[in-house]
Amino acid sequence: MPKEFVSAQEVAEKAGVSRSAVSRAFTPGASVSAETRRRILAAAEELGYHVNHLARGLMRNETGIVCLVVSEVATPYRSVLLRALTQQLQSAGKVAMLINTDRTDGSVDRALQQAIRYRADASIIMSGMPDKSIVQLCLRSGQRLVLINRDDDQPGPLRINLDDEECGARIATAFVRAGCKRLAFANSEAGTPSLMGRERGFQMAAKRLGLDVVVKRYGQTGYEAGRVLAQRLLTLPDRPDAVFCATDLIACGFMDAARHQFRIAIPDELCVAGFDDIEQAAWSSYELTTFSQPVTEIAEKAIKWLMEDAPEGEMSTGVRLHADLVWRGTVRGA
Repeated sequence: MPKEFVSAQEVAEKAGVSRSAVSRAFTPGASVSAETRRRILAAAEELGYHVNHLARGLMRNETGIVCLVVSEVATPYRSVLLRALTQQLQSAGKVAMLINTDRTDGSVDRALQQAIRYRADASIIMSGMPDKSIVQLCLRSGQRLVLINRDDDQPGPLRINLDDEECGARIATAFVRAGCKRLAFANSEAGTPSLMGRERGFQMAAKRLGLDVVVKRYGQTGYEAGRVLAQRLLTLPDRPDAVFCATDLIACGFMDAARHQFRIAIPDELCVAGFDDIEQAAWSSYELTTFSQPVTEIAEKAIKWLMEDAPEGEMSTGVRLHADLVWRGTVRGA
């Protein structure tokens, strides 16, 4: 049985080399002869030795830890984004630490303080909006920050956002081309920059086209919100004939209520569109027209930026990505 907690000194004695030679053998690019490396690796395998990367990183003031601060981890979009980020981090030789939060500022602040205590090199924030003082504390502690679909203009973090307002405008135009005249927007009460950007772009485009938009908001950003919002919108005297839902999960709840509770035919009587392009959007029971979040590109941009050298006095960087419109069966003429 391999011994637990085998030291580098024991490997050195077993291989008949110096302690520094063992360190060089496990350091990429370090100078060590092929024969010495072979003896060291053979001794390490026999003894069951593994490099303590955490201890080595602490000596260089680096841990390799990247905290992923996220809420609603069970939702389809979040889980897909987390998978992409963790795959990219692992490929880059980093260790992902998941911190699950709710949507309140205080929850995110506590999560970032926890990341600092673990001496994380960086944090990627996918929930809430950390207080500016906490962001500055992270930056002063040497952390780098990535904010995904958030809104923060202070120096330091990388901000990755989508063209949310443009997406709202595009689907408003698509609804009008489908012959729709009574437009509505179904949103949650989360009030995040991305959700509000979609709502704002949809309203502004509709106004340019000479139409008003009925906006209803309810609860958290999920299936239940869509079901409740359907009850509120589809019982109006002048019922909408097109609804843009802030996310696909809201759209799924909305469509189920529209079909089963109100017996409304989609898209013949009601056009519906969502946002995220989660797996369920393509299911035959939904066939939802939606916008596809470029998850792979988001992860690549975030990890590439974290791996780059940070210049002194680094300024905040903003990246805006494009979300493609995926046409399916919930909008007439698609």
